[in-house]
Amino acid sequence: MSETHIVLDKSAMAAAGRGNALASRLIHRAHAEAGWFLYATACALVEADRARPGTAEHLAALPGITVLDLDLPAALAMAEQQTWADAHTEHAAQPALDRPSGATVATTVPQQWEGRPVRVLDLGP
Repeated sequence: MSETHIVLDKSAMAAAGRGNALASRLIHRAHAEAGWFLYATACALVEADRARPGTAEHLAALPGITVLDLDLPAALAMAEQQTWADAHTEHAAQPALDRPSGATVATTVPQQWEGRPVRVLDLGP
């Protein structure tokens, strides 16, 4: 069985809070289907909550979403980036022991991820 790993960026988190149908489907699949994993990085949650208050608490309470803490490897990777949210999201999308093929970044602004070493899932209209 193939696994699907997806990391929500701050725009995808805000979109989920606004009722974006594609974001809602991802959340449902991660909760209801085996092999689907959905992640929210702590730094992106903070930025999403600043843009749309209540977003972090709402997403963190959903059973299908795993919140990824800011650990030392993520903090070191962030030193090279412009924003903590994007850097933490990009770091989380890289291959890891539990995600050997890495993860796809779900976003409503795919152009923001151009030129970065991540796969992108466009949640835009």
